[in-house]
Amino acid sequence: METREHPHREAWNKGKLVGQKAPLKAKDIWAIRIHLQNAHEVRDLAMFNLAIDSKLRGCDLVSLRVRDVTHGNQVLSRAMVVQRKTQRPVQFELTEPTRTAVAAWIAKAGLKSEDFLFPSRLHESPHVSTRQYARIVEHWVAAAGLDPSAYGTHSMRRTKATLIYKRTKNLRAVQLLLGHSKLESTVRYLGIEVDDALEISEQIEI
Repeated sequence: METREHPHREAWNKGKLVGQKAPLKAKDIWAIRIHLQNAHEVRDLAMFNLAIDSKLRGCDLVSLRVRDVTHGNQVLSRAMVVQRKTQRPVQFELTEPTRTAVAAWIAKAGLKSEDFLFPSRLHESPHVSTRQYARIVEHWVAAAGLDPSAYGTHSMRRTKATLIYKRTKNLRAVQLLLGHSKLESTVRYLGIEVDDALEISEQIEI
């Protein structure tokens, strides 16, 4: 019986860095912010600041509605959403630069309370899709002079969480902020066991 050979397929990850995407460093955050401010990218500045502050997954960030982050005409300093992946509520803070950027975007776009915060420019989608968001993140990263293959939408989610952990070593706080049900998930997500082990090892002189 003849068997038909499958044509050779290239691996989907050929030439790509696979694994966890790196968080941004503080200098990278400022480089992207300054780029977006200078380019007058009002929507992207609001999206970037909110992505960093909220620590939300891409699917939750793009499906935010104006009412999720505002009360009347005011942008909230704290908000809460139910995560799509886990169906668990998670709270996040909106710092002053983020509130200013979000308010400027809402005003410029003329958005109402029930509108999606980041409506799509494409007719078939009511809001920016996760794929569009990934492409937007790629532009931000490239603008900061970074390698887009090393960063992605999860870089946005991991950035502030990683900075908080490095400064406080408070794993429980990071777990709550990321909306993880298990502490082990947070440990794996941040990759901190390896980082901490190396840090300890570096301090031991032989």
